[in-house]
Amino acid sequence: MTESFANSTLSPALRQAAHGVDVPEDPWLGFARRERRHRRTRLIRAAVAAAVGAALVGVQTNVVPLPGWAPGIAVAAAPAALLDAPPRGALAGDQAWLDTLRARISTDPPMSTDTPLGGWNPDGIWKVGDRDRIRLLYGSDQPGHRVALVAVPLRFGLLTKEALVWYVGPAGAGVQQMRYAGHSVGDDSPVMTLMQAGPDRGGFAVVVGPAESTVMISGDPRYTPRGTLEYQNLAKADGSGVGFAVLPAAPLRNEPVVRVSRGDHVLFQGGLGGGPYAAIDPTGPEMDALLTAARRGARGTPLDDATLRSFIESALVDSRLPAAGTTVRLRWSGSEHGQAAALLTVQPAGGGVIAYAWHGDDRTGWWTDLRLLLPAEGADQRPIGWRIRADNGTRTPTDQVRVIAPPDAARVTVTVGGAPPATVTLDASNAGTTRIPPDQPATLTAYSTDGTVLGTTPLPPVETNMHGLPGDSPATRVTP
Repeated sequence: MTESFANSTLSPALRQAAHGVDVPEDPWLGFARRERRHRRTRLIRAAVAAAVGAALVGVQTNVVPLPGWAPGIAVAAAPAALLDAPPRGALAGDQAWLDTLRARISTDPPMSTDTPLGGWNPDGIWKVGDRDRIRLLYGSDQPGHRVALVAVPLRFGLLTKEALVWYVGPAGAGVQQMRYAGHSVGDDSPVMTLMQAGPDRGGFAVVVGPAESTVMISGDPRYTPRGTLEYQNLAKADGSGVGFAVLPAAPLRNEPVVRVSRGDHVLFQGGLGGGPYAAIDPTGPEMDALLTAARRGARGTPLDDATLRSFIESALVDSRLPAAGTTVRLRWSGSEHGQAAALLTVQPAGGGVIAYAWHGDDRTGWWTDLRLLLPAEGADQRPIGWRIRADNGTRTPTDQVRVIAPPDAARVTVTVGGAPPATVTLDASNAGTTRIPPDQPATLTAYSTDGTVLGTTPLPPVETNMHGLPGDSPATRVTP
């Protein structure tokens, strides 16, 4: 009964409902049409992305030129102290010369006389940007030379930066006679320096600092008998921010030093570089003579010749003194942290006395523990001390102080702050150690056998910056 009822009653109703549903004969055709449409959309998007990417690569590699008005992403900034200053020098008023300069500057190699202002290309990828933004910072004729410092905008696709470029030529040179002489990119120093010198011809040094700054270019140092440091003045410019020095044809004994300041504030101090300089021959006869003389009266454990020679050479290089005419004395030698240690002094003829202390070896290197300029008078009667630093790689000053007494001293005392003097125990070499808190100043005093004061020396603070010469800072001299 049930099966018969289903066939007779439900089958017609189900057939009628099925006929009312609109089913395509082949559903795959609609799916294929939709898939083709989606594929076309994806291909168009990929093509657009590839075109944009290729354009960006072309722009970034300077193959596709970017309009000058298009913004760039600055990746390095030249010092505002120079860029914001007005152009200085006589060439600032020569508009025709400046226009020619702007048109001819290139980063390409100088393959011919048609590109005299090329020859430099930082990173090998940068090109000159907007030429209207090329600016002369300094340009002038000096004895025998025409020198120009130019700010050149550079572009590498979307990236931009500014180069400060030196150009040099003979006095009165046209632009075609100027040649690239150096550049700086992304340097935040407020000073640009240039030095050209050679053994067979005279040279020059020029320094451009911020406007209204004082520039000094100094030559060989002079350690005065009263214990102060002076420099040979090669050039000084008050207020202009530019200094120029004419250099002799002979090799310079020492690297000229630049100091740029505004009032009491030092903006820059450092060497010019460039060379060549007269070198010290560590094996020459003058060094042999110094080695022999230095050992006279030496106390403590003897140093081998190689170590003493290395100490003497280091002292002469650091103080910029020649071997000829300089007196060297080994005051004491022993050990520190299991390594060779020594205190020696160097003195130029008629000058002050510079005390040096070192320790180390060829395997771990050498450490400078003391640089102290002393007045010539009474230097042999002064006790000298320096703080011993930790032997843990940090070189942190400890409370231990090495003290070396003069040869005639019967005893040495140390005075810390307002405390009463305390006696320093000395060994047979007249050397000893004492403890002084790292943040406390102290004074060492040496006495003869009858109680007479032989000499007094303050304990110098530990140097944190050894770039200058001894005597150039309060930490490295006794005389105020």
